[in-house]
Amino acid sequence: MIDKRSRVVTGNPLPEKGVLSAQEHRSQVRRAVLASTIGTTIEWYDFFLYGIATGLVFARLFFPSSSPLVGTLQAFAIYFAAFVSRPLGAALFGHYGDRLGRKTTLIATLLVMGLATFLIGLLPTYAQIGTSAALILAVLRFLQGVGVGGEWGGSVLVAMEWARTPSHRGFIASWPQLGVPLGLLLANAVVLFSSQFSGQAFLSWGWRVPFWLSAALIGIGLYIRVRVLETPQFRILVAERRLEKRPVLVVLRKHLREVLLAALARVGEQAPSYVFSTFVYSYATTMLGVSRDFLLGWQLIGSLIACIATPFFGFVSDRVGRRRTYLIGIVSTAIFGFAYFSLLETRSPVLVCVALISSSIPPSIMYGPQAALIAETFPSRVRYSGASLAYHLASVLAGGTTPLIATTLIVHYHTGTAVAFYVLACAAVSFVATLFLKDRTNQRIDDSDYAAS
Repeated sequence: MIDKRSRVVTGNPLPEKGVLSAQEHRSQVRRAVLASTIGTTIEWYDFFLYGIATGLVFARLFFPSSSPLVGTLQAFAIYFAAFVSRPLGAALFGHYGDRLGRKTTLIATLLVMGLATFLIGLLPTYAQIGTSAALILAVLRFLQGVGVGGEWGGSVLVAMEWARTPSHRGFIASWPQLGVPLGLLLANAVVLFSSQFSGQAFLSWGWRVPFWLSAALIGIGLYIRVRVLETPQFRILVAERRLEKRPVLVVLRKHLREVLLAALARVGEQAPSYVFSTFVYSYATTMLGVSRDFLLGWQLIGSLIACIATPFFGFVSDRVGRRRTYLIGIVSTAIFGFAYFSLLETRSPVLVCVALISSSIPPSIMYGPQAALIAETFPSRVRYSGASLAYHLASVLAGGTTPLIATTLIVHYHTGTAVAFYVLACAAVSFVATLFLKDRTNQRIDDSDYAAS
């Protein structure tokens, strides 16, 4: 049974009277936002650990016979494996998220990611088992991608579908986005702590500590997520028997245009983000002579700024419009790319600090409203599948490929300006795609409002 005024489905596990009170609903909103934010933080902590370790130690541990640049390229090639598997995870978990519910699926994604990350911390190196080490690393990295492929869509929907009014969706949906800067901050902090061991100790076992810590974090995430109720919108679908049997196929048949546009719109945020958060480690340490601890420390400050900027711009998008805010972010990021590498290449500690700290702001202008912009594009009965596929298709196009492309550009042109032009090209693609996305800011997102449904 459904209460037509509140649109909250009655029955277990809701209270005995069947309808959530206003206070109970507010409590569920807070719990859903907390569960989504902490869960995504843990997932992205796991995911970013590999990127940081790639720039710092993996080339030496798993490809010791290669030159520093070639070894970095080989390590980033395995890094890319997770981006290939992310759409697979999006399709797999998107199917179950639209069939079984957002909550159940999110618990599964957390377990997949956590197990893969913990096992990386136990992995023997090239010196111990030869080339098999790199092969096993690739398999575990692939599983990381599967896990994170199902995480984003579910965490955003758990938060957004509990929003009380359309005017809060951008702000509410931006909180799970904090998982990226918080995960990056946590990963940087733990690696920075581990790097205080002597050089040899860090190479032999110190780098493993952050991966082992994942096991404890997963336990915390599971405890929080099991206490969240299923979202009202999904419970309505269940009660009205409107679940799709094959949601992924429905998305590809009826909403392929929206999937492609949303993916391309994200390219201009995805590529710069991985330039600023991952590629910079190998570039700055091998080409510019910047110390590892210096980078880790100032990246922490940048991540803290992103934690403030992301929900702020989600809030702004509720006031001035999702698409308008996003377009401003695209233009800002395109321009900033040139300033970023100019500052880095001065090798001046002060100016490098400015580059590292400020690099979190332009992408945050996009990342804040991005969750709502993408999720609002799809009707609720296929929203998990559609939003996840769009988000992670962009990760293949411009996420995993970016460190490889950026490293290749540096090898050929020996200047970061070449990478800045790459960022500009990605921004141009996103700008055009975003113009074609429908802006549903402050509008209802019931299935009846989607013509393709």
